Amino acid sequence: MAFVITLPRLVYGFDFNDVVEKAKALAAAEFEPPQEVPDFLKELSPSQHRAIQFKPEASLWRESDSTFQVTMMPPGSFYAHPVRLNLVEEEREHPIPFRREDFTYPDNDLKNRMPADLGYAGFKVTYPFSGSEGRQQFLVFGGASYFRGMGRDQRLGLSARGIAINTGLASGEQFPSFTEFWLQRPAPEADRMVVFALLDGVSITGAYRFVIHPGSASRVDITARLFFREDIEQLGLAPLTSMFFYAEHSLKPMGQWRPEVHDSDGLLVHDSETGEWLWRPLQNPTNLILSYHQVADLKGFGLMQRDQKFESYEDVEHRYDIRPSAWVDTEKGWGPGHVVLVELPTEAESNDNIVAFWRPEAGVAAGEMLGFKYRVSFGGPEISGQTTGRSISTFFGRSPATSDNANAYRFVVDFESDQIPQLPLDAPVVSNVAGGEGVEILEHFVQYVEPKDMWRLSMLVRPEPGKVLSLRAFLSLDGNPITETWIYELGNGNNQMRTSE
Repeated sequence: MAFVITLPRLVYGFDFNDVVEKAKALAAAEFEPPQEVPDFLKELSPSQHRAIQFKPEASLWRESDSTFQVTMMPPGSFYAHPVRLNLVEEEREHPIPFRREDFTYPDNDLKNRMPADLGYAGFKVTYPFSGSEGRQQFLVFGGASYFRGMGRDQRLGLSARGIAINTGLASGEQFPSFTEFWLQRPAPEADRMVVFALLDGVSITGAYRFVIHPGSASRVDITARLFFREDIEQLGLAPLTSMFFYAEHSLKPMGQWRPEVHDSDGLLVHDSETGEWLWRPLQNPTNLILSYHQVADLKGFGLMQRDQKFESYEDVEHRYDIRPSAWVDTEKGWGPGHVVLVELPTEAESNDNIVAFWRPEAGVAAGEMLGFKYRVSFGGPEISGQTTGRSISTFFGRSPATSDNANAYRFVVDFESDQIPQLPLDAPVVSNVAGGEGVEILEHFVQYVEPKDMWRLSMLVRPEPGKVLSLRAFLSLDGNPITETWIYELGNGNNQMRTSE
């Protein structure tokens, strides 16, 4: 299998290789589901679970005034099973025991029913972005293999995952979980922190090393070694999960007054072999959409929150304008494959309905091992390092059946870039538009929009009945692309946002 990593083995002390050996041994045994918490805890509503609060004075490493401190999460509600937490100090591991008294509870009855050996659901990492008085929670490990991050002055939104198994397939998705963590104690003034994790699931086990760097954009450098118990039809590496309810290019649900509601508004992909950047606006479909974007040599991909204007959301409570983007940077050797986008229908903003991941071209079989490294950055949309022109807004409408262009669609896409303000107003910018099978391009043109200081691409297209309306478009100057490639699919009603009855 491709891109295997070999790490040096320390003679003494706990290190990543110990987690690798645990994962390898676990893969040789039959999968055992993790023990679940008592039913009364699983039956807690999300709000009841949130009412159980960890006491800040009990934070890990608080006594040394460490830059990094850790608070614990109680099991319950969505968090159906506890995980084991360990502390690594001087290369030795020590279990972190569950302490019921480190939490406050909404009532004494719940407190008294909490088992003394319950365990934790996960943990949250804080860092003083604004000095000692400005400590901020910026990274959370909790639930299956999920972890959420953000940069300074942002609010938590989308999540990353350790792995995705058969996501979007009719056979059903598997959800392997991190079952044990090791938190390496950082120096008091450290600017990075190391966490190890053990993954276990029906078809797979794994060892993970996370090197955490908080900042205006927080990044996590990840090393992973995976062992396969069973063949896997669709392996998803470096998965990202987010929420898209509606935006300017979809119908607003009945009763919604806010202009847009989403944690992410598009998928961005960078192919290092071709140099092409692809942008795919997200949708809330009426039926599941599974899209495969072929890449010769993946450089990176991400779920981005490009629209950061408060007036696009007008939401004081949820502040979607300061939700982070997440960008995956790969190391060389990932080879050809597909960035897979899964879009699920949702009728509420409380559901994460978007998943993106890398599917290697080569499959995996039982008994194989796979090693790889990558980085996940959480921050503003600039974390991708993209320098080409970017699609900022997408709009579309359908022509009336009685018009000359019956059943045609008008698409309007606005592009901006650092290059655009320097271009003369009469610059010979050219629109390049291609349609998929059964799609007729009736017209397309580009014009400069002075009030927005952007170039606007307008397309009139018509699909054959029953065909998916698939489009690719970019702007060029003197034969050279000056923007990313905008891609869109619309068909069989999948793009249409359902209205509430």
